[in-house]
Amino acid sequence: QVQLVESGGGLVQPGGSLRLSCAASGFTFSLYTMSWYRQAPGKERELVSGINRYGVRTNYAESVKGRFTISRDNAKNTMYLQMDSLKPEDTAVYYCNVRLLQSYWGQGTQVTVSS
Repeated sequence: QVQLVESGGGLVQPGGSLRLSCAASGFTFSLYTMSWYRQAPGKERELVSGINRYGVRTNYAESVKGRFTISRDNAKNTMYLQMDSLKPEDTAVYYCNVRLLQSYWGQGTQVTVSS
């Protein structure tokens, strides 16, 4: 079955960096666009970034452009999100997502940006 497992979250000070990973299994990873979403307390889940199956075409939410970088390694069935210059407003649970015949989500990884 489809499994998405996020890792790499944690507590970081403003201005710091984190690298999230999403390990995928149960489907042919290299054929599908992958995405990162986040959900802050009391807010709706929002799209952070997406990457096409070749890793060439990417998109970002305006709020993270220039600070976050999405990438993927199809040989390792893994997607990444490099997050630099983190701000307190980046605090959220981060989820990876793939849309096959239905949408699949990981369990999420908590990112907390605080001094």
